Amino acid sequence: MEVQTHRGNVLMNTATMAYRNLLKTVHNPDQFMDVIVQPVMFMLMFGYLFGGAIAGGVHAYLPTIVPGILIQTMLSASSGSGSQIREDLDSGVFDRFKSLPMAHIAPLAGQLFGDILRLIIATITSLTTGYLMGWRPTVGFGWIIVIGLLAILTGWALSWLFALVGLLAKSAGAVQSFSLITMLVLSFMSNAFVPLKSLTKPLQVIAHLNPVTYVITAIRQILATGSWTHEALLVLGFDILIVAIFAPLTVWAYDRN
Repeated sequence: MEVQTHRGNVLMNTATMAYRNLLKTVHNPDQFMDVIVQPVMFMLMFGYLFGGAIAGGVHAYLPTIVPGILIQTMLSASSGSGSQIREDLDSGVFDRFKSLPMAHIAPLAGQLFGDILRLIIATITSLTTGYLMGWRPTVGFGWIIVIGLLAILTGWALSWLFALVGLLAKSAGAVQSFSLITMLVLSFMSNAFVPLKSLTKPLQVIAHLNPVTYVITAIRQILATGSWTHEALLVLGFDILIVAIFAPLTVWAYDRN
């Protein structure tokens, strides 16, 4: 009975901290910039500036760019976990939480689970923008939900990595710099915006080693075939592996703080 009560307290405390994180986001609309403004801006900019040069037109380019912008937005949204955790640590609010009669892990877990809403908003914004620009997937709506869930899972898995960076970094600025560089390298050194065959041989090698390439490929194949592919299974396993590795490391770093 004591174990069940303790588990119930952990869940309730985590839910409370997740709600607190959502309220904080709502009262700071600038935190929605990377999940609302960024995907719209990049979709419009890349689509209308480079669509003609790369694919012969915007509509022909959309099947390539929509999955690319979707995953790029997931990278940006997931990096927000690290920045917000670092800001809370610098403000001393986490020390206050640790002094309260709540589950020790609740503030960290609440941050990470609360950020799932940001990932959902980012997914909806990216796909809706592509649709308004003329993107028309040939698969059923159920498969659109599947690729959305796969993207959200990938973003949430990466949020554990960025949370670890936030706990180890010295300032929120350092976290933001690391996050920006990581997002740019992983998204541009992949097949997000151009076909891999158009890259030079060294860049093709880097792109093939880039896990983002496999995530984008899996989403494109699902949209093209309307079926669960081998690449999608690899991405699912990759996401689980990231959480299995970085969740314990993040909790360890959180305990040290």
